Amino acid sequence: MEPIRLNKYLVDAGVCSRREADRLMEAGKIVVDGKKAELGMKVTGAESITVNGKRVGQPPTKHVYLAYHKPIGIICTSDPKAKDNIIEAVNYPERIFHIGRLDVASSGLILLTNDGDIVNKILRAEGKHEKEYVVTIDRAVTEDFVRQMSTGIEIMGRKTYPAKVEKLGDMSFAITLVEGKNRQIRRMCEAMHVNVKRLERIRVMNVELGGLPQGKWRHLTPGEEKELLAMLGPR
Repeated sequence: MEPIRLNKYLVDAGVCSRREADRLMEAGKIVVDGKKAELGMKVTGAESITVNGKRVGQPPTKHVYLAYHKPIGIICTSDPKAKDNIIEAVNYPERIFHIGRLDVASSGLILLTNDGDIVNKILRAEGKHEKEYVVTIDRAVTEDFVRQMSTGIEIMGRKTYPAKVEKLGDMSFAITLVEGKNRQIRRMCEAMHVNVKRLERIRVMNVELGGLPQGKWRHLTPGEEKELLAMLGPR
């Protein structure tokens, strides 16, 4: 294996993000062959690498990309101590981690992978990667509501990016976001004095939920995988 930066190696091994790897190095929590790791150092994988005292295994030789239909009640965390965590719910035989999250009261599409390289690329707001949701609220969807949700709502101290919003029924609409603030749609609706009754994500970039049953997962098709990686740009 050609030498690569240690922070990327840890991403590929599914340990943490590059930023977190750098933070851990600065804190002296990463040790390579008995010596504390330094920012910018490279490894081949033949070294003994530990993070917080735990030995790091080899990165996977084959990348896995899954689509999962998260039910309400499943928590998007990889903490094994958390009840109803998404990793145990999926129960995939290899180590994987979820890309982004849906709050516990929401359902819909979540992508999971062992390819740490793509996680931040999908989540970065500047990438403008679309995520589409279907939402049911407790009042009528008016033209003014659609207009304001489309142009942006002031939440958490700033205005949200413009979004695609389409009325689906008297009390339901579809919204496509290119950012992912914590509980963003619920906060936007709250700012409009509206309560969300049901929220489901139906698409992440080119991958659609389709007819995947709740609580089930599937591998991305070769076509979906190829298109997704192409949309994310060079590795």
